[in-house]
Amino acid sequence: MKPTTIGIGRREMLLGAAGVGAATVLTACTGNSKKSTPPATTAAAVGNANSAPGKTVTIGFSAPAADHGWIAAIANNASAEAKKFSDVKLEAVQPTNDIAAQIAAVETLINKKADVIVMLPNDGKQLTTVARKAMNAGIQVINLDRIFDSPLAYRTWIGGDNYGMGVSAGDYVGTELKRKGVSNPVIAEVAGIDSLPLTQQRSQGFRDSLAKYGFRVGPRQAAQFTVASGQQVTANLLQSAPRIDAMWNHDDDQGVGVLAAIRQAGRSEFFMVGGAGSANAMREIKADKGVLKATVLYPPTMASSAIQLARLLAQGHGMSDLTQPEVPAFITLYSATVTKENVDQYLPLGFES
Repeated sequence: MKPTTIGIGRREMLLGAAGVGAATVLTACTGNSKKSTPPATTAAAVGNANSAPGKTVTIGFSAPAADHGWIAAIANNASAEAKKFSDVKLEAVQPTNDIAAQIAAVETLINKKADVIVMLPNDGKQLTTVARKAMNAGIQVINLDRIFDSPLAYRTWIGGDNYGMGVSAGDYVGTELKRKGVSNPVIAEVAGIDSLPLTQQRSQGFRDSLAKYGFRVGPRQAAQFTVASGQQVTANLLQSAPRIDAMWNHDDDQGVGVLAAIRQAGRSEFFMVGGAGSANAMREIKADKGVLKATVLYPPTMASSAIQLARLLAQGHGMSDLTQPEVPAFITLYSATVTKENVDQYLPLGFES
């Protein structure tokens, strides 16, 4: 789930389907694998014509190298989703963090005349030209998460909500502190890379949400979306803040280090909210033996939804649960809050850090 330090990070700006809900709606509209069993929530869509196998389509897929739990989950979700459809051939090019190499890989997909290309660019700005080249060649592009510079570069964008992550985290923190009757709380924040718009959006959402409760952010440190940086930054923050009532960490992969620093410092007087929705964070929440009490989602299942959208586009279908006959142009996933009460619902969708 971590952006590289090249250009814009992986979670840039962001229709209002819920994080899991968007995937559920799409599954209801499209699933046709004989091996897969649709979830109970999709029963109303059984018999939908979009579910039946249609013409075979080739979906090209390009993403950064899986050097982080979230990015690895993106690739795994895309591959697993494609296998559910007997009429989908996934053409995945070599993942890379090199801009020139990703451009060359996408050009290969264009030359192979893929029906649709699903692309999570290393850098939306620098991959815009090759995405427009694909669109100009009649190949529709699903822009996954990191947004291209021009809407002419994609048919549909789908991704997460960074500002919404901050709002969800702030709402959980504010509600819990009010419930506990804490006045003038000290609220810490361990952010990601401050130069990235995604970090700025998350922090802004957090501040705006806390303001509704009459609260503000206290000590704040920025890390680098890595375990090591999370541990170092949090250790420094804890040393400088003898009192903390609540903490928000932007990233569950980074959070492995954050939690390690908290345990090493022997601190347990506050509660913590994570970010993105890793499986290990959810297991920690379920066990309820430490400070981590919730995490706000930035679901890598968006890659599964992107594959489903690509199939619909290639076969000329829309989303049957919508009145509009075409696939939407812009889909923002909701940043749900996972707690001990609902963790079992989300745990199967978590990624391993």
